[in-house]
Amino acid sequence: FGEQKNSSNFVIGVVLAISSSILIGSSFIVKKKGLLRVSRNGDSSNRAGSGGYGYLKDWVWWAGFLTMGTGELANFVAYAFAPASVVTPLGALSVLFAAVLSSYLLNENLNLLGKVGCFVAILGSTMIVIHAPDDAEVDDFETLTKMLVSVGFLIYVSFVVVFFGVLVLVLGPRYGRKNMIIYIITCSIVGSLTVMACKGIGIGIKQTFAGSNQLGNWVFWLLAVAVVVCIMIQMNYLNKALDIFNTAIVTPVYYVLFTTCTIVASAILFKEWANLGAKDAVGEVCGFLTIIVGVFLLHAFKDLKISSKQLPFFMKKSDNREPPNSNGESEKMMEDWDDNAAVINNEDGQPNF
Repeated sequence: FGEQKNSSNFVIGVVLAISSSILIGSSFIVKKKGLLRVSRNGDSSNRAGSGGYGYLKDWVWWAGFLTMGTGELANFVAYAFAPASVVTPLGALSVLFAAVLSSYLLNENLNLLGKVGCFVAILGSTMIVIHAPDDAEVDDFETLTKMLVSVGFLIYVSFVVVFFGVLVLVLGPRYGRKNMIIYIITCSIVGSLTVMACKGIGIGIKQTFAGSNQLGNWVFWLLAVAVVVCIMIQMNYLNKALDIFNTAIVTPVYYVLFTTCTIVASAILFKEWANLGAKDAVGEVCGFLTIIVGVFLLHAFKDLKISSKQLPFFMKKSDNREPPNSNGESEKMMEDWDDNAAVINNEDGQPNF
């Protein structure tokens, strides 16, 4: 591994992966800016959150879209130079970059618990990637075609199609504007198929350059169509999530769910779990549990007003709340305390989450 680190290929792969994370993280902010521009026009029917497509006429949104496309391309190329166990965890940098930019450029709030949840979720997804089975070596398109029609992968695709229908036709109209998980999980499960199709196209192109032309293979073009359709679906529901919910929350949750779904789909398609050892199996389970905790912190407490400066104050008993200072922050802390109590409890005194 030490020799690998010193190789030029490894350096190129890491640089591409980091550049990809910066571009993808920035694209979330630029696209959000475009969506906000559309919302200020006054016609709510054009908003992505209302099912409109007014953002397609906004050049700022397209700038964000092209930025994301460039980042995804850089990420795809990075896998050719560096191991996946290095490239994929570096994708977490896009979450941090987007969270920081959203707080400065969009004036969106990410409280202390949200930051902790973001960090915990990234740790969990990184654990999953590190302990995930290695990719199976697939050097020819014929072998991949047989894998695509295997029983396990067909069951997974069928599950995605049925679950997608339930999300879009049943859960989305009822809860989509209230719970961001609906739109984000829609992007994630469809995105897992996008990645599998992209890998298939990459294998076909690689084999074509090696002398065995696959451009006349109907499966190759079926995968190409699948990539276009899946990306369009992803962008549609990701735009809905960004238009309605806080970018600093959407970005890490999308990263976690998308990464998880992609690993599951890849494991099913390439049948990698057969060689998974006990150590890696424990790491996978711990990674999933860590992700659950992180997502809970991000989602359940996103409306609380709490920062590191307020921790000593909030830890005091409610009947003995002496402010830690008297420079004007005490009144603000008292207000935040009361606001948090209102968020946590509804009118009946029951927890709000």
